[in-house]
Amino acid sequence: MENIALIDSFSEFKDNKSIDRVTLMSILEEVFRAALKRKFGSDDNFDIIINPDKGDLEIWRNRIVVADGFSEDDNEEIELAEARLIEPDFEIGEDVSEEVKLIDLGRRAILALRQNLISKIYEHDSTNIFKQFKELEGELYTAEVHHIRHNAIILLDDDGNEIVLPKSEQIRSDFFRKGDSVKGVIKTVELRGNKPAIILSRTSPTFLNKLFEQEIPEVFDGLITVEGVARIPGEKAKVAVDSYDDRIDPVGACVGVKGSRIHGIVRELGNENIDVINYTKNEQLFISRALSPAKVTSMEIEMYEEEKNGKKGRVKVLLKPEEVSKAIGRGGVNIRLASELTGYEIDVQREGLEEEDVELTEFVDEIEDWVITEFKKIGLDTARSVLETSVAELVKRTDLEEETIMDVQRVLKEEFEE
Repeated sequence: MENIALIDSFSEFKDNKSIDRVTLMSILEEVFRAALKRKFGSDDNFDIIINPDKGDLEIWRNRIVVADGFSEDDNEEIELAEARLIEPDFEIGEDVSEEVKLIDLGRRAILALRQNLISKIYEHDSTNIFKQFKELEGELYTAEVHHIRHNAIILLDDDGNEIVLPKSEQIRSDFFRKGDSVKGVIKTVELRGNKPAIILSRTSPTFLNKLFEQEIPEVFDGLITVEGVARIPGEKAKVAVDSYDDRIDPVGACVGVKGSRIHGIVRELGNENIDVINYTKNEQLFISRALSPAKVTSMEIEMYEEEKNGKKGRVKVLLKPEEVSKAIGRGGVNIRLASELTGYEIDVQREGLEEEDVELTEFVDEIEDWVITEFKKIGLDTARSVLETSVAELVKRTDLEEETIMDVQRVLKEEFEE
């Protein structure tokens, strides 16, 4: 294979991968030097001259002339008789430069060289893609559905780059068909082997944060800042916003007239319910706002010396009985998000607990823990609160069977009302 034909055979890869001239020359030289080293043991005494634009390639081996019979290294030394076959005037001690043709490397070496060069070009391309997307971590990105698997959706962007949206990073209500446009944030970018693995996420709190930047001009311009995001993807989220300009109502600006601004975000997230609250450095006020729509009567905050499970302290919140279920929310969603947003473990307690009332935890010998937990999820943590709620209502608001609820109420009546 002629030198020009060899280099021309790589033009397709060069054009497709948009490799600049200097980089291509560097890759070519690296590959040829590796081939020379395998053939001759060393490439230190070789000059490689490359002009990829014209397809020119010259390889020159430089050796020192020694007396006949005194050559110790045929790669770096040439005996006088052999040197004079190249040029009759050579003398001992002079330098001889001799061109090496590709054919001298052998056919198998040339085929290996070609494969190695293609591999290096793809490797260079993968490295560039990795660097490009690594800088985009945490940023919004849109790509098109190319292939749907049971555990992930494979996306392609406009440049043909493959992006993976795992099942774990999809909102529960997400449903996509081939060709659909999908928006998310670049969560992680890793090199696996020589191939970049780009992971997209629609469940990350960062996704919601970036949607606020995209949809609300004041957030994009920095007039309003998103101070915290807590979300259960596809179900509910709480977002704390603030503004350094007293003339701007951050919550009103984010929600818009009749929810006009937040509507696009809610729709993108599969009708995820979003509570937007005013951020404040006043811890008590912030916790009260985070527990909205419940109204807090009072609270006690206990700070930890060191964070525990990502929480900086514990707060005991006192609420009127009718506010407890609001604070906890269906399935404990509201209190869970408030805890995540504020960074505190939150214990909800009823105001004015009557002496004759008893905490459900007092009945652990008669009622299983998981059943008590189900009642607590909907704000029922005392015997009286369970007894005063109808069976039908309890079936509707919990995951408990009617028979289980009736058994619990019977136990409570026997033990509590004696």
